[in-house]
Amino acid sequence: MTAPSPDASAIRELLGSLLDAGIAAAHPRKCLVGHLPPPVPGRLIILGAGKAGGSMAAMASRFYRQEHGVPEERILGLAVARHGYGEDAPGIRMVEAGHPVPDAAGIEATKEALRIASLAGPDDEVLVLLSGGGSANWIAPAGDLTLEEKQAITKALLRSGAPINEINCVRKHLSRIKGGRLAVAAKNARRILTLAISDVPHDDPSVIASGPTVPDPSTLAEALAICERRGIALPASARALLTDPTNETPKAGDPAFARAEYRIVARPIDALEAAAAAARAAGYEPVMLGSDLEGEAREVAAEHARLARDAKAAARKVALISGGELTVTIRGEGDGGPNQEYALALAIALDGEEGIAAISADTDGTDGGRGKATDPAGGLIDSTTLARAREQGLDPAAMLTDNDSTRFFAMIGDLVQPGPTRTNVNDCRIILVG
Repeated sequence: MTAPSPDASAIRELLGSLLDAGIAAAHPRKCLVGHLPPPVPGRLIILGAGKAGGSMAAMASRFYRQEHGVPEERILGLAVARHGYGEDAPGIRMVEAGHPVPDAAGIEATKEALRIASLAGPDDEVLVLLSGGGSANWIAPAGDLTLEEKQAITKALLRSGAPINEINCVRKHLSRIKGGRLAVAAKNARRILTLAISDVPHDDPSVIASGPTVPDPSTLAEALAICERRGIALPASARALLTDPTNETPKAGDPAFARAEYRIVARPIDALEAAAAAARAAGYEPVMLGSDLEGEAREVAAEHARLARDAKAAARKVALISGGELTVTIRGEGDGGPNQEYALALAIALDGEEGIAAISADTDGTDGGRGKATDPAGGLIDSTTLARAREQGLDPAAMLTDNDSTRFFAMIGDLVQPGPTRTNVNDCRIILVG
């Protein structure tokens, strides 16, 4: 089987190191501690959710217990993270739950989080630690909606190619914790301070983990329209929630938000800038294509292939860097995710072009997959990708059509698999030219 040359192997190692630099810049150990407030006279109630929920809770636990000597009886907390993403946080109960499809562990943990929040009194501070993945980890179906029905709706939205803002709009109106409802539960607290790691385009607090502590600008009518436009079959329990005016989420001006504050501690652009600095140190001119890109993965890949070819034609040595959250409209039967589909489509569009190599991965360590911590994060390509695939008897175009990018990259040994990174600032795509 054709193998990358020694020079190509060095470039592939460099691509991996650039991705690692981006991930490290967004890890809670780097971005969180400087934002943690000093202890309050009363209790500190710590509630975390998302792929960084465990690592954020662990950093907060060490900060208050070890650096400030806050006694255990004054810390009450619970954090929920994706399976495999938990981390020991003394004084804070750690739960691992399903993502992207929620599970029973998430339901029980969410009920407990709402109960703990409701205990907050006027001397207590509620510290909410959020990251991407929180929408699936904090799951509390409203009304008569069952977990199975909520799972089916989530799966249908994911398969439809709906962007994250649409998915979260529906989630918020089917939930007892999303869309500002956690702030309502904790309304008697001295303060509700949310510290968030953003994984969404434009860093909108109402979209990060479905905005459990901020006013919700979306409406029931919008959620229902999304489901109808995307062809999502709704059970009677969900339709009843989306057509009941009393189920509307709390809006700006609600008293629940009077003592609520919100800070974003890490953004997608932070990871991309760290990767750009590492690329510059390696002798490449960084070219930022945007941290908020959206759209079909294969279409964005085709455009980026064109940009890479143009840079090569101009004899430029550049690193084309982009982030955001691409989508895949699933029409085939294969396995994959937006980053793997982007990488496969990019390889096809470049058609073995010499002097161009790329990596595309989700900074959380998983891209699509089946909800396991061992799921791949993305794929890596170079000028030998298609030739090596064909030597294995693979048909790259047919596999792209079948949304079968995971098997493609597994067969040629080019899956990106960092394991749980315990952060999440969305996609990181790097194309090295020259």
